[in-house]
Amino acid sequence: MRTFVRGAAVWQVACPPRPSRVAGVTMAGFGVRDLDPLRMIPHPAVTLLLEFGTGSAVLADAAGRRQRGSVVVGPGIGSGGTVWARGDNVECVQVRLSPVIARAVLGASPAGLDGAVVALDDLWGREAAGIRERLGDISSWEDRFTLADALLARRHEAGPPVDPEVAWAWHRIVAGRGLVRVDGLAAEVGWSRKRLWSRFRSQLGLPPKHAVRLVRFDHAAHRLVAGDGAARVAADAGYADQSHLHRDVMAFTGLTPATVADEPFLAVDDIAWPSRGTPAVRGDLPTVQDRARHPPCRSFVRGAVSRPPWRPPPGTARPR
Repeated sequence: MRTFVRGAAVWQVACPPRPSRVAGVTMAGFGVRDLDPLRMIPHPAVTLLLEFGTGSAVLADAAGRRQRGSVVVGPGIGSGGTVWARGDNVECVQVRLSPVIARAVLGASPAGLDGAVVALDDLWGREAAGIRERLGDISSWEDRFTLADALLARRHEAGPPVDPEVAWAWHRIVAGRGLVRVDGLAAEVGWSRKRLWSRFRSQLGLPPKHAVRLVRFDHAAHRLVAGDGAARVAADAGYADQSHLHRDVMAFTGLTPATVADEPFLAVDDIAWPSRGTPAVRGDLPTVQDRARHPPCRSFVRGAVSRPPWRPPPGTARPR
């Protein structure tokens, strides 16, 4: 376990000793004695907060709605800097789920999480209370990660997969760090733009254009946290200019590029999720088995994205 310090924030952070059994799942453990108001920054993943112990965190939005205990939040939650967390003696396992696997793990479409913080009890019923109790009975973080991973693997195996075309489009967006065109994705899988939008939105919980913006923003925000200048980040991340980056950062966080770099929510990722806070992105890169089902993009060149033709999974017909 390591200690993260950023301004007044002092957190204990634990990382799993090995990757998850499920591609697209990443986890970190947090222990925070005094969780001062923490601005939630949008992230391109569905997030589970599995609480245990005697403390409790509260997530509140701009409308005054509050949610305690274990929760689920959809991709992009907190846009505009409207969702804050606070609490005392908080202990939790935070799980980031790729939107591609979230429907299977949750047992419900992420589309139902649109802009909301949902109590895990509402999705999993008594199982949510059981996981909290079992996590609290375990003394080591490694065993907590093992327990959570087994739960996620079981639910993922039993849940419905997304369409391979939708998964492939998501992988393309991630591999290109948001520098892709939605109409190009639709053409590559042989779908109309409308059909891709509908399937993508219903199965992953956000429209493809918003997914493109969110993935691009996430990459740019972590570049800013790492100390890169706004002008360079704007150019490298595919923004039209520095003003375009400024508008996007403001829309997602309510902050300027200069001030977002100090946000603990982003800065802790170097410890909790190495590689500048994009583990859900890295976890989305397919395994050998995934490649057989929906081959991903193989290469990316800034300014132009390679576009290999879509191929249906072996043994299946091309969708009509």
